[in-house]
Amino acid sequence: MVQQEQVLQRAVEGTIPVQRGLVAKGLTTNGGGRLRVDARRNLESVLRAAREVFGELGYGAPMEEVARRAGVGVGTVYRRFPSKEVLVRRIASEEVVWLTTQAREALNSDSTGAWESLADFLARAATSGAGRLLPPETFRQAEAMVRVPAPRSATSDELLSGAVPSTSTPITSVDEEFGEDADPVRLLGLLGQLVDRAAGCGELRGGVSVADVVLVLTASVPAHASADGSAAGRLLQLLLQGLRAG
Repeated sequence: MVQQEQVLQRAVEGTIPVQRGLVAKGLTTNGGGRLRVDARRNLESVLRAAREVFGELGYGAPMEEVARRAGVGVGTVYRRFPSKEVLVRRIASEEVVWLTTQAREALNSDSTGAWESLADFLARAATSGAGRLLPPETFRQAEAMVRVPAPRSATSDELLSGAVPSTSTPITSVDEEFGEDADPVRLLGLLGQLVDRAAGCGELRGGVSVADVVLVLTASVPAHASADGSAAGRLLQLLLQGLRAG
């Protein structure tokens, strides 16, 4: 069985780049041409700063702080993203897409057991800070999923149509730019499968739900904690121990 320390080490080694590899999606002008070098550099700086600011302060953080950390004027931010909602949707969509890919890979992995697959996914997600950038409504959707379990064979569209009632209007949706993997409900469905598989093997503490997994994803270490990352590792280890049976 894979030990907890090995899971955490793999997570550190696999920490993903700040830009998620999706920045290229925003590097064209409205007319389809490539951005100038300086415009591309500004966009990359804005996206990097937005991830940092929203990850630390939440999606309620002001655009002025994003501009300050990006080293550009707030007008530059608004020229690329006409409203804060557009920028938030961009960052949140990237996170959901990345987490969905990671969850799918964890489910399809033949090299680890049910618990290790779930723990490895959570370690990679938590150490990268991805969970802190999930759309705000994701936890409410996860709670609704627990109250009204959806058939495991249901499609994302079927879940969105009513099997998983939502208490708010999602800020992320299935769109042309990011596709269906930007839908938080699709991610929750995959997490549900990881949870069910670990529970079915008797490796998950009784009563643990998808909503609990989302809480682990969104857990963060205070800004004043150790700068070497050790505090984040300890927090993650404590959270994983709380999820595991025995």
